[in-house]
Amino acid sequence: MVLYRPGAGGEYLVARTSLDPSAVSQSIVRALREADSSRPIYDVRTMQDRMADSMARQRFATIMLGAFSVFALILAAIGVYGVMSYLVTQSRHDIGLRIALGAQRGMILWLVVRQGMELALSGIIVGIIGAFALTRLMASLLFGVSARDILTFSTVPLILAAIALIATYIPAWRATQVDPMMVLREE
Repeated sequence: MVLYRPGAGGEYLVARTSLDPSAVSQSIVRALREADSSRPIYDVRTMQDRMADSMARQRFATIMLGAFSVFALILAAIGVYGVMSYLVTQSRHDIGLRIALGAQRGMILWLVVRQGMELALSGIIVGIIGAFALTRLMASLLFGVSARDILTFSTVPLILAAIALIATYIPAWRATQVDPMMVLREE
């Protein structure tokens, strides 16, 4: 608990207690008023409250950074899905022709997933290189984690690859559902 009493330069009284801080603070305020009633006593708060207030800006920045990170991850997944859907739509005739000529649907699925994952993995590799290049800049913004944290540099690419795999698999599965007769009739 911290009591503030402004004097010449401002005075603080800090009391450590194992009891309830609000009950102790009232008795301390009474004792201070009895000793010198001319000085105002205000801003009586616990140390936990003061520490929480001092960390509010950093907490807000962390929450916003986390929210923007989740938003960026969702946008990346939508982007991968959109690109792969577009590629499947553009290749619909080729896929239908391959199926008509006897290609197994599993091979079509593998072809589309492999193409999408090659793009995603190349982006992940470029991102890792960029992250390593910016570690000195980011070191001052990190607390409790080193700038080259192995867990972070291994977990984040795996999460991104998993999301890219899911976003690629959906259009790939749709590609296997192409009816070869419909595609051949369209021509």
